[in-house]
Amino acid sequence: MSDSVIRLTDPQALRAYAHPTRMALVGLLRVEGPLTATRAAELTGESVASCSYHLRMLAKYGLVEVAEGGAGREKPWRATARFTDVPNTSDDPAVAEAANATVAAILQSYFERATRALKTAGQRSPAWQEAETWGDRLLFLTPQELTDLTRRMDDLLAPYDDRLEHPADRPEGAELVQLVRLAYRHSPKGDPGT
Repeated sequence: MSDSVIRLTDPQALRAYAHPTRMALVGLLRVEGPLTATRAAELTGESVASCSYHLRMLAKYGLVEVAEGGAGREKPWRATARFTDVPNTSDDPAVAEAANATVAAILQSYFERATRALKTAGQRSPAWQEAETWGDRLLFLTPQELTDLTRRMDDLLAPYDDRLEHPADRPEGAELVQLVRLAYRHSPKGDPGT
């Protein structure tokens, strides 16, 4: 997997990625590295045939590709990029609609995983329970300030990115953590968000 970002601007690619199984497969490939459809099925609970089909659909839009080795259902697949970028805006109504649907599917996935994490918090050590954070903050920002803040957060997180692909770089006790970043213009009650 490269350090690259794949930017989805084709409405069909956006709709293809928005499928929960496909998002899960791309995520697995990014975390676990190359996987066969058989191994992906074991990890997702989907059938091998379903995983094979969804991997082929993801490959059609450049999100995954066949890795070296294997054949048929035993060929390994890998993610083509570390991150997926979905446009925030588009002059093309089809792209805008598909992008919004994709972001909604991504947000739903985040919510489901966060809810599972909350329900199982008691199974983690007190240190992890204290370290995990659930909160929000309202700020008055200009669009440029929000853009700058997002860049600064990216810069702050960048030194940890390589640990995903390089286990030797992980300190003892390091676990996989999902940090979800949401920033949007807050619309007070009755405000349509203009």
